[in-house]
Amino acid sequence: MQLKNKQDFWSGIMFVALGVGFALGATNYSMGTAARMGPGYFPFWLGVLLALLGAIVALTAMSPKAEETEVERFDWKITIVIIGSVALCGIVFDFLGVYLSVFLLVFLSSMASHQFSWKVAGLTGIFLVLFVWLAFIKGLGLIFPLWPSFIGN
Repeated sequence: MQLKNKQDFWSGIMFVALGVGFALGATNYSMGTAARMGPGYFPFWLGVLLALLGAIVALTAMSPKAEETEVERFDWKITIVIIGSVALCGIVFDFLGVYLSVFLLVFLSSMASHQFSWKVAGLTGIFLVLFVWLAFIKGLGLIFPLWPSFIGN
């Protein structure tokens, strides 16, 4: 077999490595059973499924029917923008609160896109702030500082 789709192949290898890593890491926790799942049950099987999916993607990249592609040059600028925005969100979370931190995270990480749009980034930020409020604050009842500390909650 000849490697035709290098992009899919290396993505599949990455999925296999991450899946095996999560499955092995989950073995440090109690597994339980399907009826009474322990803390390691879900991450273990999720890791196994991710590794299986990665193997399928990597093997189909070597199929004669696979589209021939090359791996593009890695763009460090995009990686730094995304990791930097996540780190900044973690740093300012207690000071700015959930609403502004999540909006800032989404807006700044959107700047990593080659098709960046102020309007789309703003609307996506607002949507995700609403989602975080619904899912984590109302749905799960988690307690976070909602507004900046200098405004008060």
